Amino acid sequence: QVQLVESGGGLVQAGDSLRLSCAASGRTVSIYPMAWFRQAPGREREFVATSSWNGVHTYYADSVKGRFTISRDNAKNTVYLQMNSLKPEDTALYYCACKARAYSSTTFSTEEYDYWGQGTQVTVSS
Repeated sequence: QVQLVESGGGLVQAGDSLRLSCAASGRTVSIYPMAWFRQAPGREREFVATSSWNGVHTYYADSVKGRFTISRDNAKNTVYLQMNSLKPEDTALYYCACKARAYSSTTFSTEEYDYWGQGTQVTVSS
């Protein structure tokens, strides 16, 4: 089992930055792809960013490309999402996810991820 706990969300103004953290416990996640998703009220959960197990390969949704950066510190069993130039449309509940298949490829699909955190709220005012 893997437990994921997100933190770092909050209320910010447009143009501000936030860094989300996802702390994993129960098992090392250093060998698994990790990802961030988000869900706004009334909308489906959507892909934001993903990192390969070693952090070499990262992929982003077009809507956040150039503004968000996913990174990981495998020694700390933690994944981050640095969010810059935030926009009101970034407002959502942000989830961390783990695809618990060792050294597997990254994916954009929610169905491929085995463990999820409880989410951290990000609200961006205009």
